Amino acid sequence: MQIIDTHSHLYLDNFFEDIDEVIQNAKENGLIKILLPNIDKESVQQIETLYNKDKKFFAKMMGLHPTSVNKDFENTLEYILNKKHLENICAIGEIGLDYYWSEEFKEQQKQAFQYQIDFAKQRNLPIAVHCRNSFDDILNILEKNADENLKGVLHCFTGNLEQAKRLINIGFFLGIGGVLTYKNSGLDKVIEHIDIKHLILETDSPFLTPTPFRGKRNESAYTIHIAKKLSEVKGDKIENIAKISTINAIKLFNLS
Repeated sequence: MQIIDTHSHLYLDNFFEDIDEVIQNAKENGLIKILLPNIDKESVQQIETLYNKDKKFFAKMMGLHPTSVNKDFENTLEYILNKKHLENICAIGEIGLDYYWSEEFKEQQKQAFQYQIDFAKQRNLPIAVHCRNSFDDILNILEKNADENLKGVLHCFTGNLEQAKRLINIGFFLGIGGVLTYKNSGLDKVIEHIDIKHLILETDSPFLTPTPFRGKRNESAYTIHIAKKLSEVKGDKIENIAKISTINAIKLFNLS
């Protein structure tokens, strides 16, 4: 059984002391590829360092996370999306809107999001979209930009069925992570109505740890537990869930 974790921050300090063990655990649990989304200026080099440990096992994205957007975001974007940082990337990410922590730079977030959407479309790259307390704005912006060049995933999808259908309608995949395993999330009731051909798996490590490890640090090895829960929700064999979600990820991110 082969699985891809399409969103994992294994380059963060949370894994500094045992990253080799974390990588080995992932491989022993069926992982064949882990995608590394960028956050800010500081994380660019952290991603490069981890990517260079195993270029066949890791794939990298470049982008500016919405919570890292401020008045100086244009200079930050210029640094992150510099030509030397774009070599061998599989996507622009993670990008999007986040109104949970603060709305101080709401307009700058929208500007940075639009800029990165345009940047990705011009280069035929998918986008990995972060959405927190901002679903309406995210959907409106994505639908406004929808054409044959727009493709991507709504990372950590936690929306309702209508929102899921709107995303699927513009060709987006839904990123399914640990929230699916949470007893009262209600996400299972939505996903049971969504065809597996529209889903990809992710962990968002070290965050959003799935049951039965909730409360501990998340890691890519736990993708298997998300796949197991998804197999229960869909009434399908876990081997089929792993196969189709992996094919979806390879297709979206043009992975080899």
